[in-house]
Amino acid sequence: MLNNIKINQTIEEVVLNVNVVAEMDEIIEEIETKLVKLKEYYQSAKTPIRITGRLFTDGEMEKLKKIINNEIDVEVKFDSPSDLLGLHAIKKTFQTEMDVSETKYIQYSLRSGQIEEYSGSLVIVGDVNAGAEVIAGGNIAILGALRGLAHAGAGGNTNAIICANYIEPTQLRISNVVKEIEEKTDKCPVCKIENNEIVIK
Repeated sequence: MLNNIKINQTIEEVVLNVNVVAEMDEIIEEIETKLVKLKEYYQSAKTPIRITGRLFTDGEMEKLKKIINNEIDVEVKFDSPSDLLGLHAIKKTFQTEMDVSETKYIQYSLRSGQIEEYSGSLVIVGDVNAGAEVIAGGNIAILGALRGLAHAGAGGNTNAIICANYIEPTQLRISNVVKEIEEKTDKCPVCKIENNEIVIK
C-alpha cells in the first residue's frame, strides 16, 4: 500500500505533503488513488490544492496539475524551494569559491525528523539517517552515511559540494539542481555541479 502522500486541510487550502524521496511514478499512482476521495470533497468546495514536501521540475508540476485538473477543477499550487526548505535565514544568493567558508560541526548522527540548517558549511560527525535533512548555504561533509536529504549551496551557490563516507538511495540538492540517488555509492563520493547537473566523483 502506497503511503507517500499525507493530506491535510486548512481553512485556506488542501495540502498534499509528499515524501521527499518518493519516486514520481509512485506519487502519480497515489494521487490518482486519492483523487477518488478528493472528488467527493470538491463536489461542494473550491479550496486550492498545495503540493509540498518535495521539489518538482517544471515538467513534473505540469503533469501533476493535469492529472488533478482532469478530475477536479481547482487551482493547484507548488511551494518554491525557499518555502519548501525553510531557508528564510539564508538570504544571500552568491557565486563564491567554496574552499573557505564558516563551518558548523554537528557531533552526532541525525535521526528521522531532525533538520540541521546553517548559512555556511556543515560537517556531520555521524550519519544522516533516512527522514533527516541537512541544509547548508555552503558545503556539506558527512563523516558517516548519507541516507536522508542533503541540500548544499541552498542560497544559490552552484560551487558548493556534498561529500560523505557513502551515500544510500536518497535525493541530493545543490543550489536549485536536484539528483535522485538510486543505488548505494561507496568510496567517499564527492558530489558537485558540472554542466548544470549533479555528478558524483
